[in-house]
Amino acid sequence: MTADNGPPSDEGDVVIPLHDESVTVGKQRVERSRVRVSTRISEREEMVREALDQEEATVTRVPIDREIDAHPGIRQEGDVTVIPLVEEVLVVERRLVLREELHIRKNRRTVEVEQPVTLRSEDAVVERVTAPPAPVRSPNQTSPEE
Repeated sequence: MTADNGPPSDEGDVVIPLHDESVTVGKQRVERSRVRVSTRISEREEMVREALDQEEATVTRVPIDREIDAHPGIRQEGDVTVIPLVEEVLVVERRLVLREELHIRKNRRTVEVEQPVTLRSEDAVVERVTAPPAPVRSPNQTSPEE
């Protein structure tokens, strides 16, 4: 079989090209929707209850009026701190006279206290915002990215 449309092959046959198709694939980003995230701060009052320790000191003056040879130091007797107060008295000779002692006793007590406080918390609000519809393309159109 011979034809005038193409060069002959080695065997004497002629090849006639018919139709050739090709495909090109491209990608395009399409925005479907958007998300908006915002925060809000809310405040609320709450009552806080806490036990607080208080310490008080009671001072008791104890008269002594006794002569001593040396100045006594501060001492602790159980839960009482004793602070001696000494006075010099002029006599023909000098002598120390213990006039009085201060006895200090500490009392501890617990007091319930209520106080309003303001607490803040932050919440996230997420809203979906729809995007405008993507343009419809015919199958023969090419995208600008290709």
